Amino acid sequence: MLIGLTGTPGTGKTSASKLLEKRRQWKVIHLNDLIKKEHLYTEVDEKRDSVIADMELIRSRLPELIDEMEKESENKMVILESHLSHYITDIVIVLRAYPPELKKRLEKRGYSEEKVNENAEAESIDLILAEAFEWCDKVFEVNTTGRTAEETTGDVEKIIDYLLSGKEEGLKEYSPGSLDWIDSVP
Repeated sequence: MLIGLTGTPGTGKTSASKLLEKRRQWKVIHLNDLIKKEHLYTEVDEKRDSVIADMELIRSRLPELIDEMEKESENKMVILESHLSHYITDIVIVLRAYPPELKKRLEKRGYSEEKVNENAEAESIDLILAEAFEWCDKVFEVNTTGRTAEETTGDVEKIIDYLLSGKEEGLKEYSPGSLDWIDSVP
């Protein structure tokens, strides 16, 4: 089973996915690392300190990698971690954070003021959540505001465990749309 873990930078995707690897031995593809390592991008945007992902190359590379990882995983669980994973997976968990808190997290990482504001605005207008609805069959939402990586990971585990069991009725609390941060637009 392939599940996307997505969200604006700074919402906790990497921290949660690393804990999932450690706790559950689930296989995780850190897509942003793969993009850079295998040059799955069209250009480097030096001004924004990022690369422009080549989604066609990514989509052609992932099936083989996912097959390999599923064979190595006892329960066939593979998580695709990236702010782009909702463009690829049918099932996605969107991590969210209150924009003022998100700004603090990104500033702590040393992001430029422009990049901090761009990401906080994207979070304020639910950009990744809206894109997930457009691209995915199943979308779940986890609020990471004021929570530790362990707490967030617990929520992600709960969602995945319910999905693996086929009993999704226990996931109502993760139904998207309960968070409204439009008034926090920077």
